[in-house]
Amino acid sequence: MIATSSSAFAQQADFNEVGRQMAIMLQNNHFAKLPFNAELGRRFLDDYIKDLDSGRLYFTQEDVDGFRVKYGDQLNELLLQRNSMQVANEVYRVFEQRVEQRVAQTEQILKEDHFDFAKNEFVAASRKDAVWPKNDKEAADLWRLQIKEAVLAENLRREMLAKMAKEQGKPDPGVDDRDPKEKISLRYKRFLTSVKDVDEEDIANYFLSSVARGCDPHTDYMSYREMSRFKDGMKNELVGIGALLQAEEDGATKIMGIVVGGPADRESTLKLNDRVVAVDSLNTGKAEDMIDIMFMKIDKVVDYIRGKEGTSVALKIEPAGGAPGETKIVVIERGKVELKDEQASGEVIEMKSDQGAPRRIGVITLPSFYADFEEGTTRCSVDVERILGRLIEEKIDGLILDLRNNGGGSLEEVRRMTGFFINRGPVVQVKNHLGQVQVKEAENGKPIYDGPMVVMTDKSSASASEILAGALQDYNRAVIVGESSTFGKGTVQQPMDIGRMLPLFANRNRAGYLKVTIQKFYRPSGSSTQMDGVVPNLVLPSLTDALEMGEAYLNNALPHDRIRPAADFKVLDANSLFVPRLKELSQERVKGNKDFTYVIEDVLKAKERIKLNKISLNKAERQKELAEAEALQDARNAERRERFAKIAESDKKSLKFFKLTLDDLDAGNPMRPYDPAAENADYMRRAKDEAAELDDSPKWPTGLDPVKRESLMVARDLVGLTENAKMAGVLKMNGEVR
Repeated sequence: MIATSSSAFAQQADFNEVGRQMAIMLQNNHFAKLPFNAELGRRFLDDYIKDLDSGRLYFTQEDVDGFRVKYGDQLNELLLQRNSMQVANEVYRVFEQRVEQRVAQTEQILKEDHFDFAKNEFVAASRKDAVWPKNDKEAADLWRLQIKEAVLAENLRREMLAKMAKEQGKPDPGVDDRDPKEKISLRYKRFLTSVKDVDEEDIANYFLSSVARGCDPHTDYMSYREMSRFKDGMKNELVGIGALLQAEEDGATKIMGIVVGGPADRESTLKLNDRVVAVDSLNTGKAEDMIDIMFMKIDKVVDYIRGKEGTSVALKIEPAGGAPGETKIVVIERGKVELKDEQASGEVIEMKSDQGAPRRIGVITLPSFYADFEEGTTRCSVDVERILGRLIEEKIDGLILDLRNNGGGSLEEVRRMTGFFINRGPVVQVKNHLGQVQVKEAENGKPIYDGPMVVMTDKSSASASEILAGALQDYNRAVIVGESSTFGKGTVQQPMDIGRMLPLFANRNRAGYLKVTIQKFYRPSGSSTQMDGVVPNLVLPSLTDALEMGEAYLNNALPHDRIRPAADFKVLDANSLFVPRLKELSQERVKGNKDFTYVIEDVLKAKERIKLNKISLNKAERQKELAEAEALQDARNAERRERFAKIAESDKKSLKFFKLTLDDLDAGNPMRPYDPAAENADYMRRAKDEAAELDDSPKWPTGLDPVKRESLMVARDLVGLTENAKMAGVLKMNGEVR
């Protein structure tokens, strides 16, 4: 990220021209080739309005109708005529006025209203499909209920914390907290400040992003700031001070974590829970250059703190535990910060076997398909290849690849990585807007690892994760275990620099990028993962079954379809995976697993709550609901403590864990024993959360959540079945009789 100041925005691109060029680029490059007509223009406008006010609490129906009448049928033309920013600004300024009105109303309500929490009033839990309030009066009535719910929720939270603290003999973390009404007031004041603290680039970003997403959910406009963050995320590295920031409701920015070995840690003055109130991004030492960041949006605070490697930033802080009003200046030299929590990592889990020698299951956890597109020095496929090589040296019997919460990343990295597990052949098919299909193949002649393999997925496994899981499933190469499906993102985006498209003498400064959907990808079998995702061979119960989560629930999503299977796509023997038997064994375990039973019960209740979509403002009713939930949780915790203790004791006798990180590989270290139940504090020191520590729910025994534990059992079963089949001399793997 580049630290900026107000002077940096004095000269920047004309966003009317940026909008025009983006509209042309969408017409020329978007996969769906949508007609750029009035219907699409109305979608752009409606999406912009909904993006600003997703809860439909600020705009009124009168506002929305007015925008539609004035601009609904011509926004597509205004974009091409270099006149769209007038729409963007007008809608945003009305939104700003409405937020000001609601916040002013909040102050009046909190000052004058003595809430009657005995009345049977309700608010909607979700307003995403609600109608807009008809007019100012209806909006004010609706807002009064929203504020009443906020105050009630805060009061109930305080009471619950106090009760839990007393029962556990711990200090009440809310005893010194602000009055609930003051807390709510500050919350909305901060929101108002963030709404008002915008420049033309911010408004253009909001508006053009809505226009882009009108074509599909993953086409997006990315401002200069956002593209910088995107690049940092893809290469798992940034230049900054190595601190985790959190916005506080009173306006300050709190230090919630410090990266071990990072710039702030090396300098050592900045402490956890320190509160940053001002920043001098250039460290000039001049008081007038110290920028007040109170109530500033966290992403802007981050932009001021980050900058070029080797430069310094000065932070004005209120020290944790200091006297009221005490401040001091901390100067930190910026440096590279590796996001090690996002790197690939490995482990070996040794499982005692009834058949003699223990089973050694290798596990590779991959949080994303990261890659440094600019220098190419960081590549997840290289990291995974190194880890996989070490696991093979450790003579693993089976492999688990954990792709849970992996939202995707580089298409090239997933293509290369899939080749670690299959013979040369198609990995993914990519179709462009002309209908032309390109097949991307694994390049290795033979797989690096050809043993028993399980892939773990969930609803957050998307894009590149779905390519890998889908290909391995199509080839009958791995057993997929996880939630009912993956996310369902089957499209490819390409960032395009809009500045390159501007007229010859136009100002290109901070014009931004269009991340446009240019292709759809398809599995080797010809099925798209779009909408449908990858359905595991073994489906496990999950709370996401109750949620509207996945591509199918996003606005303007492209449809699912199929193409012909790829040429040279040769599947392996499906019998080599023993899926029917694995499913039989897994279902038997899941049926007898109390934690999965709890999940199924919670899914049913969550579906009922979502369908009802009502939150009571009657305090007695809410207390009753909370008491019932607490009693249920207490009963479960009591049952779990007893059961988890037995499982943990059994694990000590039957399981051994060995950790492998990229740092270990760099240092040539042997795999080291570790306790996965211990907190992982290797990469960041975190501030203590006293409220969170009141949660006395027992942790998963040996650090194994139910899904990972069941996946281990599946891998163990697969290893055993594979070995038995080899002994019988009938197993075909990779086309050969073994």
